[in-house]
Amino acid sequence: MKIYGIKTCDSVKKAFKFFKERNIEYEFVDFKKTSVDIDTVEEWCEVADINLLFNNKGKKYRDLKLKDLNLDEEGKKKWISQENMLIKRPVIEYKNKVIIGYDEELYNKMFHRIVG
Repeated sequence: MKIYGIKTCDSVKKAFKFFKERNIEYEFVDFKKTSVDIDTVEEWCEVADINLLFNNKGKKYRDLKLKDLNLDEEGKKKWISQENMLIKRPVIEYKNKVIIGYDEELYNKMFHRIVG
């Protein structure tokens, strides 16, 4: 399992806590150290909705004034592959699935049988 995000993000911190309390091991990919490329974004979008993945509520979205561009799906993919801070966090890759954002109820359903 891989968790993508940044260490300072509250939602990522909640995910870390969730997995630590359950002794579930994961690999962390820090957006500030490792960029997510367009190929990874395309793979994620095969199993997840780009509109969930694209964070249009964050500071980076506002700073870049992306609302004015009225981006389509391809435009969103291009932007988040160039500016990873536009990705809603955390992104979890697990068994050919992609889980976007922190959702304790969903995590409990998905990860209840995993032991680190």
